[in-house]
Amino acid sequence: MKLLEELKAIRLEPRGHLGTYLVDKDIQLLQEIAGISPLIGTMPLPYSRKYEGLATGIVEAFQKAGKKVGLSYMRGGMNRVEAVRTKRSDFTIVSKMTAYNSLSKYHNVKVMKELGNGSYVSAHRIFFANPEEPSLRKGMRVGVDMDSPDQMELTFSEFEGLEPDFKHINYMQLFEMLHTKQIDVAVWNTDDRRIIQTFKSADFQSEKAKEISKETSEAVIMIDADREEEISRKWGSVDIKQILSIQAQVEKGSKMPRY
Repeated sequence: MKLLEELKAIRLEPRGHLGTYLVDKDIQLLQEIAGISPLIGTMPLPYSRKYEGLATGIVEAFQKAGKKVGLSYMRGGMNRVEAVRTKRSDFTIVSKMTAYNSLSKYHNVKVMKELGNGSYVSAHRIFFANPEEPSLRKGMRVGVDMDSPDQMELTFSEFEGLEPDFKHINYMQLFEMLHTKQIDVAVWNTDDRRIIQTFKSADFQSEKAKEISKETSEAVIMIDADREEEISRKWGSVDIKQILSIQAQVEKGSKMPRY
């Protein structure tokens, strides 16, 4: 106890015949002394207010629970699932669609929490390079990111039977590729303000794409199934409602992102 006092991990107060009382403690420091490392999570690149809000919510909710968390940012949902599988990350944020597709492929991952509709993206739409383009047609040059399961599945479903010319790209290049008309069309989410303000867009026509889009709107937390007890304990009292509330504040602009 004396050592913990000297390290300022705890503060004790002697009260005579009543004994000695613990009046303060530094939970983070105590965890470090005990060899309990903070959780490390992966998220999508924070290019939108929604992702900035989610990152801010996670960091601040952990802090309010007296815990530390580290976040890293990685493109591609399956890349992030792989980081969990190979123990380079304790948890990851992916869409519900990506999560449940992963469960059918890998036995050592698990969905720990679902965050609700609209927590991952608000919606996906089809964006056109040419504002005069009336609708989808055969032979269009279509941007598709093979590392982004959501964008890829939505794209393949929407353009099925239209004989598209798929151009494999990084989704961070979508704006530039549309702007310079290197592609005619691309599926992307409406949280990317630059794209939504610049290009004409349309709703999905394919019923399959419409169904998939519902599954891509929700964020879920995936973990290593073999470490469920450990990771759940470290999440502990972290409040998911608080995370979502902070996310909403950042999206509205009433709170500055901090992550």
